[in-house]
Amino acid sequence: MICWKCKKEISLEKIARSDECPLCHADLHVCKMCEFYESGAHNDCRESSADMVTDKERSNFCDYYRVGKKWIASPAARNDGVGGDDKAAAARNAFNALFGD
Repeated sequence: MICWKCKKEISLEKIARSDECPLCHADLHVCKMCEFYESGAHNDCRESSADMVTDKERSNFCDYYRVGKKWIASPAARNDGVGGDDKAAAARNAFNALFGD
């Protein structure tokens, strides 16, 4: 699994409500790590039955919470194979692999 805040891999298989990142101590049962989180959607959530959560970066009691695919450490299990902040690095590496440095 990958922490939403520090973007480092952590060794947790399932997230409980009180779990936090062992590296940066950020809460992990948060909207920003949820499969249904979508900035700009109503309440920033695609799950229409979920209660409103005002702080998307703090632990919450949402029953619909599921870790989003992009936060699972295995590249094959993620949507795009790379994390959000790693896209530029992946593109640069692909370019360098084609044309050399």
